[in-house]
Amino acid sequence: MITVVGTGTGAGYGTRVPPGTRLVVGARRHLDAVSLPEGAERVVLGPLAPALDTIGEYVGKERPVLVLASGDPGFFGIVRTLAERFGPGLLDVRPGVSSVAAAFARIGLPWDDAVVVSAHGRDLRTAVNVCRARAKVAVLTGPGAGPAELGAALAGTCGDDRVLVVASALGDPAGERVERLTPAEAAARDWGTAVNVVLCLSGARAPGPLRTVAGPPAGPSRWALEESEFAHRDSMITKFEVRALALARLGPRLGDLVWDVGAGSGSVAVECARLGAAVTAVEKTADGVERIRANAAAHGVDVSVVHGAAPEALARLADPDAVFVGGGGRALPAVVTACARRARRTVVVAVAALDRVPAVREALAAAGFACDGVLLQSSRLAPLPGDVTRLTATNPVFLLWGTRPPVLHEGVTH
Repeated sequence: MITVVGTGTGAGYGTRVPPGTRLVVGARRHLDAVSLPEGAERVVLGPLAPALDTIGEYVGKERPVLVLASGDPGFFGIVRTLAERFGPGLLDVRPGVSSVAAAFARIGLPWDDAVVVSAHGRDLRTAVNVCRARAKVAVLTGPGAGPAELGAALAGTCGDDRVLVVASALGDPAGERVERLTPAEAAARDWGTAVNVVLCLSGARAPGPLRTVAGPPAGPSRWALEESEFAHRDSMITKFEVRALALARLGPRLGDLVWDVGAGSGSVAVECARLGAAVTAVEKTADGVERIRANAAAHGVDVSVVHGAAPEALARLADPDAVFVGGGGRALPAVVTACARRARRTVVVAVAALDRVPAVREALAAAGFACDGVLLQSSRLAPLPGDVTRLTATNPVFLLWGTRPPVLHEGVTH
């Protein structure tokens, strides 16, 4: 049996070593806090592979093993690795309080509506995008992905409406610190290596006590909303039939960054944000910028709005996972080319004019995308006097999309 004990951030099973334990594995600070039984071997966790091999030797000889971990070892912890290597049937897991639960407890906030994301050994951009899209996020940090890096990434986008709560050395009576900072302040600090978790909270600009931030529901109950649910000018809005297919091809999800270029009313941007993505809307008209902000506020989502014309306005933005390009004009091929060079996954383009279709396809193909598309023509039911109904045609729209072929890396399983 492998006993896995969580310790260090609060109440739990403490540091009692089960009788008969022959091997104790853990970080040096955890090992120093326990008294080892006579004859028991001690392994300090560094690289994980050698420790797992040693555990395997003891398991093969049916000799009891104790693994010490921080907090709840089943929450982004070592339990996953041990279960995959030795099977869950051999594990006796005794969880402590997770670092996320402890961090929220320290500031007196509930966390049932929080999103938790790990940046430990993972791409920081996913955590950044989740922080941009959600009101209450806990980020488990790692080397190169700590409060400074997170703060720097957020300061230029949503820094005015985010506060970071940095919880360091949780559970250490001498070293524990819980600090509240702006993203810019966090970016300017040297945090060393003692950071456990960073809470990113929105709606907390005031200097007073943090309020309980209610995050949005896990996902919208519907999408492809009616045009009447958005403020727009002279029916200049992506119709819901087009928007439905565009959303299906964009595939916005939590952790993604989506651009809505030539956003107009921002209907696509708002819908992508409702589905969990971080969204940047690019719009060249001042009244359009205000309209996008109003629509985002009306639907309770965060959309970063850039006032400027593409492709020039795209230069300072972070690379997106997916891009929606609306509008038209002679600059459309250049805009699509600029977007395709930056998009990690897909570009979707709505085109009203037949003449623009070949140039858009060529731009997508030249950037290495597999290109496809459809002409969408729909007729809606419209009531007439006398209890009868007729069909009213909407303007036909070409929807083109390019998908970047997946890159498979040796040794990586998707």
